[in-house]
Amino acid sequence: MTPSSAPRAEIVVDLAALRHNVTVLRELVGEGVAMMTVVKADGYGHGLLESAAAARAAGAAWLGVATIDEALALRAGGDTGRVLCWLGVPGEDYAAAIEADVDVTAYSVAELDEIRMAVVAVGRPARVQLKVDTGLSRGGATLRAWPDVVAEARAGEDARIWSVTGIWSHLACSDEPDHPANDAQETAFREALAVAGSAGLDPEVRHLANSAAAILRPSARFDLVRCGIASYGLDPAPGRTPDLGLVPAMTARARLAVVKPVAAGAGVSYGHTWVAGHDTTVALVPVGYADGVPRHASNRAEVWVAGRRRPVRGRVCMDQLVVDLEGDAAAAGDPVVLFGTGVSGEPTAQDWAEASDTISYEIVTRIGGRMTRRHVDTAPDSLRGAP
Repeated sequence: MTPSSAPRAEIVVDLAALRHNVTVLRELVGEGVAMMTVVKADGYGHGLLESAAAARAAGAAWLGVATIDEALALRAGGDTGRVLCWLGVPGEDYAAAIEADVDVTAYSVAELDEIRMAVVAVGRPARVQLKVDTGLSRGGATLRAWPDVVAEARAGEDARIWSVTGIWSHLACSDEPDHPANDAQETAFREALAVAGSAGLDPEVRHLANSAAAILRPSARFDLVRCGIASYGLDPAPGRTPDLGLVPAMTARARLAVVKPVAAGAGVSYGHTWVAGHDTTVALVPVGYADGVPRHASNRAEVWVAGRRRPVRGRVCMDQLVVDLEGDAAAAGDPVVLFGTGVSGEPTAQDWAEASDTISYEIVTRIGGRMTRRHVDTAPDSLRGAP
């Protein structure tokens, strides 16, 4: 790619890395535990259909999405495997999900009633999973309401309105393996499963573990694990996860727009929150918070230019940010890596997360804006190569 044809800024997603990560995770959890790769939010910013295809190729038996629209997009893109969606509001188009052979999630008797009406309209039974709130206090039936949800689900099975294919919950503190909430939630989940079993439900899969629990808490793996962020090569529990050889699949890169000298005492960017302490050289990177670069990283993050990390100076702007070359040579058009695998020393999404007081999930899902996205498929032996 010549400099004149290279994009101003782009996201490069390595599908080989994604396949590698799913394979590593699948082998880690072992035989008898199915792998669900979560591809919600446009594949965590990596591309819904491309991420789904890579995960399937690596042996993911299930895909997980938040919304029915995401599930239908998978079907429209040609995916025919098992897909679970889990976030609905009153009036959702359950009929479309049932027609598309998607497993839907119910949190309440009211949701089961809506699914029942959709079954009547479509004329075919649904596949339903039940979610119980074991302590996250977010989605799912409360433990108090759980027996009623289970009884209604069992009645629907008896009437052949649906089959209950799964029972599941979600952990609040899996990235803190010693947090007491983990034991409490797993105990609550097992008790909820016992209630369901007493009512005669025998689901295909029971699942509790997300990426961190899949890696760090074998007792929570049950029949299936839902791996999201780890599938994309990012650490779900920074500082606590063993080195599994996961490879970040996303690199965010651009080309320098301007290189210029600034004199000692010159302020840089809005508000002059950074003032040059000595004569130096700065470079303009043509991405900003409109492209998903977090403004909170101002004066804290680094990028990779000319073989070194370079600090962001001043505030991140809507369309651009400034970095300090500290007198080193670079030119307009030269490549800059915002974050990548980290193998050659370049910053990672986790580095940007720490600079922004957030998590790597937010970094990769929000990046984009006017940046183009390109998918590549490297050779396995080059996965941990240079940016």
